[in-house]
Amino acid sequence: MTETYVPAPDGPLYDAPAVAAAARVWPAVSVIMPVLNEAQHLVASVTQILAQQYLGEVELVLALGPSRDDTDRIARELAATDPRVKLVRNPSGKTPCGLNIAVQAASHSIVARVDGHGILLPGYLERAVSLLESTGAANVGGLMMAVGVTGFEQAVARAYSSRVGLGGGSFHVGGDEGPVDSVYLGVFRREVLDLLGGFDEHYHRAQDWELNHRIRQVGGIVWFSPDLAVTYRPRSSWTELVRQFFHTGRWRREVIRQHPDSVRVRYLAPPAATAVILAGTVAGVVGAITHAPALHLGWLAPLGYGLGVAAASMAEGRDLPWPARAWFPAVLATIHLSWGSGFLFGRRPGRGSRTGTAA
Repeated sequence: MTETYVPAPDGPLYDAPAVAAAARVWPAVSVIMPVLNEAQHLVASVTQILAQQYLGEVELVLALGPSRDDTDRIARELAATDPRVKLVRNPSGKTPCGLNIAVQAASHSIVARVDGHGILLPGYLERAVSLLESTGAANVGGLMMAVGVTGFEQAVARAYSSRVGLGGGSFHVGGDEGPVDSVYLGVFRREVLDLLGGFDEHYHRAQDWELNHRIRQVGGIVWFSPDLAVTYRPRSSWTELVRQFFHTGRWRREVIRQHPDSVRVRYLAPPAATAVILAGTVAGVVGAITHAPALHLGWLAPLGYGLGVAAASMAEGRDLPWPARAWFPAVLATIHLSWGSGFLFGRRPGRGSRTGTAA
């Protein structure tokens, strides 16, 4: 886009688009953030939100869960130094409950969700509000830009943004701007959240995808733009990664159970691969015990999967630093098989309520 510069009355040139943006009236925005055990990242996340240079009014509502680290102290210090920061309590610590409590405490008609370890890029709020107005969308969002520090985290970050890791969702791998099934986080019209009853508190995971599905069911538009990137900090240990994706698979199955029309091939690939590998391994073991040669073919399933992961790792991780490249095959397999195991064997959750309680 070509920038236009026009002479100011006293002679110097000024930026016409910037002046036009400053002259318009920007709607007020409430940023909501569920927070639990985020002492490591909270200051950076809040600082970047408050430094957005958005020309309308901005407030930040932190819904504080029962953290075991210094999160509450840090949040109180942030609120004491900036009146735009509002603190509310989320006794359960569950993400959807915190989101609903924060929405209830929010003052404005546009609600932007940010997580306690998310870093907004400069201009995020302005771009999001502009898209809400120009597209008529109910929710706009963009990329989950995973950034790791250690070799393990860098491998996880690459898996998040790879089609062989988390599949082809636009908010993971990018794509053209336009309507989509779901986006990362999101900037919502408050009236839509009120109409739909907010986030469904039954979903401890995947609550954003489920809400976006309901938005589309009532005719609303969920709009993706690659310009709306938010930095995401991936899990830093193997056990955390296993736990994350086991529950991801478990809750994805729950979404599909309650919304069968939401099923996509990429959601079924991890449980299908897990089932085939498990069946092949069992057949191979039984074949070895019973000396049944035909059952030995079962070993082809885990072997084929392993070779596939190795080939994908070489292709997708070739530009990673060596420590991350060494971790990458194990990270890919962990994501696939943890997700698949959670989908196949995770306990079915009980049905909870949908409405949060304001603190």
